[in-house]
Amino acid sequence: QVQLVESGGGLVQAGGSLRLSCAKSGSAVGLNAMGWYRRTPGAERDLVAAISNGGTTNYAEAVKGRFTISTDNAKNTVYLQMNNLKPGDTAVYYCNAGDFYGSDYYPMHFWGQGTQVTVSS
Repeated sequence: QVQLVESGGGLVQAGGSLRLSCAKSGSAVGLNAMGWYRRTPGAERDLVAAISNGGTTNYAEAVKGRFTISTDNAKNTVYLQMNNLKPGDTAVYYCNAGDFYGSDYYPMHFWGQGTQVTVSS
């Protein structure tokens, strides 16, 4: 059984920064990567960034150059550093455990509870 617990969301002004954390416990076959998704009301969850155990990363175009995903394998934790935040980044952010196939991230059915990020203008 895999459990994911996010933290670090909050309210920030446009141009500010936040760092999200996701602590993973447990293991399952085929989990070789972690990802961050976000969802706004009425929309599907969209991939924001993902990172493989080998360090391969994948970013949504909207966040390239502003967000950085990283891992601390000793702590089984994945981070999302978000800089130069914009009101359009406002969403609930979810952590996911999955895998990479080539350069594409594939989520598996392990999700955190979500953390709210609100960016004011």
